[in-house]
Amino acid sequence: MSTTSTSSAPKQAPATADAGGGRRRLSYPVVLLLIVGGLLLLSLVRVVTGDEQLSNSDQFSSAIAAAVPIGLAGLGGLWAERAGVINIGLEGMMMLGTFAAGWIGWQHGPWAAVLAGIAGGALGGLVHALATVTFGVDHIVSGVAINILALGLVRYLAKLWFGAPGSDAAQAGGNDKQSPPMDDMPTFTVPGLADGLGSIEKHQWFLVSDLAGILRALVSEVSWVTLLTVVLFVGSFFVLWRSSFGLRLRSCGENPVAAESLGVNVYTYKYAALLVSGALAGLGGAFLAIGVHFYQENQTGGRGYIGLATMIFGNWRPGGVAMGAGLFGFMDALRVVGGGTTVHAMLLLMAVLLVLLAAWKIRAALRGARGARVQAAVALVIAVLLALWYTLTDTVALEFVEMTPYVTTLLVLSLAAQRLRAPRAVGKSYRRGEGT
Repeated sequence: MSTTSTSSAPKQAPATADAGGGRRRLSYPVVLLLIVGGLLLLSLVRVVTGDEQLSNSDQFSSAIAAAVPIGLAGLGGLWAERAGVINIGLEGMMMLGTFAAGWIGWQHGPWAAVLAGIAGGALGGLVHALATVTFGVDHIVSGVAINILALGLVRYLAKLWFGAPGSDAAQAGGNDKQSPPMDDMPTFTVPGLADGLGSIEKHQWFLVSDLAGILRALVSEVSWVTLLTVVLFVGSFFVLWRSSFGLRLRSCGENPVAAESLGVNVYTYKYAALLVSGALAGLGGAFLAIGVHFYQENQTGGRGYIGLATMIFGNWRPGGVAMGAGLFGFMDALRVVGGGTTVHAMLLLMAVLLVLLAAWKIRAALRGARGARVQAAVALVIAVLLALWYTLTDTVALEFVEMTPYVTTLLVLSLAAQRLRAPRAVGKSYRRGEGT
């Protein structure tokens, strides 16, 4: 009986994974309704607070730019964990990507920087695969070690290659903390459409102008790396969920022993997943370097860790990762573009969202859900505190503005925790032949 159960596991694992541990997944119409509802609330808050910066095209353009590296890191984490390997080392792989992009980019241009960033991140992924898959090192320990090693390596190489007195890099404007500048990467703009949407945005019409601001950000001066990121998200979905390769890779993260019994080379798939994971994180790092035209020390700023948060929030699926990256990118853009006044306006929006969450939890409590009453009460208390904060102040202190993306990370993960379901074998050590 047990043998039959084990041999059938690979066929059932992907379906169970998608089912979310017995919880119903949000359908695409529901997701669209949630997005429309969020846009309506954002428009309403803009009108009530009078903060036009909250939803204009500059805000959304900055949000897209902030979301791309976070999303690529999250997508990289998804590839690794779907194959059963935790990749805490995404931050270090992004560092390697930023350095490689800065090193190659100032000499050969931004497109070469893209390739160099991918190669640098993939190198970090290869080291992580060697440690965790081949030698069986604990995944967390290996990832933390990669982060520490990458930080030390890029600092040393920056001093050696960029800051050496009399070197070509130093004469071109480099120093021990940054590379010489590279050329601009061309951007993509839809002629005519961007200007038309801009004129609609200036009228400040309820909802219509806000939607025009979003669309204008999507068609005006968009980086080609951003378009590549969209292709990578769509491609990852089809590869992982619509191909035999993806089925085998995901089976390695659900039940590697059963996958091996069906002829899957688990080591090969884990190595492939970690190479892709590192390459995606490295591309995110390259995007950061290309955006400001040079590599700079501490350029990643913890985005690899936030990328992991988007992966968890997105329930290990590309669409969820994209939504999470968009949310965190929007909050990061508020910090950079809007400042204390715009973050202050967001307090009102967060209070309204928490009231809606409390109503949803009360509804769940009436259906007998455990702990829903407590969660509803906590959400209402926080909503009241945020409303009082908004009413009694005119702006938000700079220190809290800097904390906004990270506070958002904690709140979102806390609210989404009950709907999450990681691959069953993620983080577990595996040795070839265990099932024999």
